Amino acid sequence: MEFRRITGLPPYVFTIIDSLKVEARRAGEDVIDLGFGNPDLPSPEIAVEKLVEAAQNPRNHRYSASRGLPKLREAFADLYKHRFGVDLDPDTEVINTIGAKEGLSHLMWVLCQSGDSVLVPAPSYPIHIFAP
Repeated sequence: MEFRRITGLPPYVFTIIDSLKVEARRAGEDVIDLGFGNPDLPSPEIAVEKLVEAAQNPRNHRYSASRGLPKLREAFADLYKHRFGVDLDPDTEVINTIGAKEGLSHLMWVLCQSGDSVLVPAPSYPIHIFAP
């Protein structure tokens, strides 16, 4: 079985960058990673404690609703109300995603139709230049 579409995709740029960093470190170079949000400080202890607590709770041993946890959607709607004066319905106007790229992809699927032209700002996520 051959998958032709995937052969046209270039290597993921962050994989290339990670390989270059590994090579430089192996060569004894002092690499300062100014990459995409990889902290070099330990997580706050309270955050680690809460993560462990959540991981040990059997209620969290399953997938969340595809639209995200209702309490989290409500918290985002509340944040927008207090910070920006914007009323959002957490059931119809708020969705949780696993990251910015997923959120931006969903937004484009909603707003753009086949044949539309889209301006992509720079800097942007490297994968955006390969969108159909």
